[in-house]
Amino acid sequence: MDSIEQERERWRQKAREVAKSVVAPRAAEIDAKGEFPWDIVDAFAKQGFLSLIIPKAYGGEDADITSFCFVVEEIASYCVSSALSIIAHTVGMMPIVVGEAKELKERVLPRIVKEKALVCFCLTEPEAGSDAASIRSKAVLKGDHYILNGRKCFITNGGVANFYTVFTVTNRQEKMEGISGFVVEKGTPGLSVGKTEEKMGIRGSNTTEVILEEVKVPISQRIGDEGVGWWLMMRTLNRSRPAIGALAVGLAQGALDYAIRFVQEREWFGRKDERMVAQTELANLAVEIEAARALVYKSSRMMDEKVKGTPVQMYSAMSKYFASDIAMKVTTEAVQILEWEGLTRRHPVERMMRDAKVIQIFEGTNQIQRLVVAHTLLKGK
Repeated sequence: MDSIEQERERWRQKAREVAKSVVAPRAAEIDAKGEFPWDIVDAFAKQGFLSLIIPKAYGGEDADITSFCFVVEEIASYCVSSALSIIAHTVGMMPIVVGEAKELKERVLPRIVKEKALVCFCLTEPEAGSDAASIRSKAVLKGDHYILNGRKCFITNGGVANFYTVFTVTNRQEKMEGISGFVVEKGTPGLSVGKTEEKMGIRGSNTTEVILEEVKVPISQRIGDEGVGWWLMMRTLNRSRPAIGALAVGLAQGALDYAIRFVQEREWFGRKDERMVAQTELANLAVEIEAARALVYKSSRMMDEKVKGTPVQMYSAMSKYFASDIAMKVTTEAVQILEWEGLTRRHPVERMMRDAKVIQIFEGTNQIQRLVVAHTLLKGK
């Protein structure tokens, strides 16, 4: 095993230990109460999970995307809400990390590490969900600052973040090339949090509106040049979708592991045929999870190896939609294997099935991801 693989495995083992000792005992309670797990997030910060992709020069861990996915997968096998807190925070930081604003990096990234500050990624709007190019929030340049106005919705970590990575239109005439990104700090006048969403799944993840009303932001808080926002968004989402795929794989594996234990421990009272059907289904689900895992890590390694061109975007989209579809199938079948017991909250598969449905929709619906793949195939890779 080379040094890169050893480092990745180190992160996997660390996440596995934290998942079992810290996350697993709290998973059911987090879902039942629908509360953001501050205690778990604090534990993640101490382990370096919240500074995974930040370069060492700014106090971070400088881990690669595959290591990031390993951490997410291990935690998601017990609690998707907890794992998503890492993804949402990392996605919020990603535009700063991959952008060209050196002074902004030097000011913000060390603070994120030192203060254990959370970040959120503000893109989705009521009229612009998976179609990011249709955002309407705007930023108008006035002297040495911009004035931001707009309303973002379904923002993960929206009500708990210290920094908001906000994408707005700076030039309506330029369409995609007219989008710019900004870092807005909590407490900035005009920045507020609207309603908090009550979701069917991933209930421990904070999801809110973020409202911008005459928010004054210095030019120095712009992420790179004006008009590079679309590029920053795409680079970020291409890196985050394998992590969403890893989230789904971890969830599916957790559901399968629980169903296996149930089949092993259940009294079948001579019902050999039913037990055989359950065993066959477990085998089928295991194969599909391994297929999803292989696709997710093919995608993450393409990112780490800096593969150029559209195949990166295509495999990123593939990994997200295929893994989340498998997670939905596995969790649904796990509920079925447990029969009436699977419908009760004393078993985690009920929660896992609700969580899986959410993963199919956020970070770009699976229908949109299929269109991304089809577009790439039709224009030629």
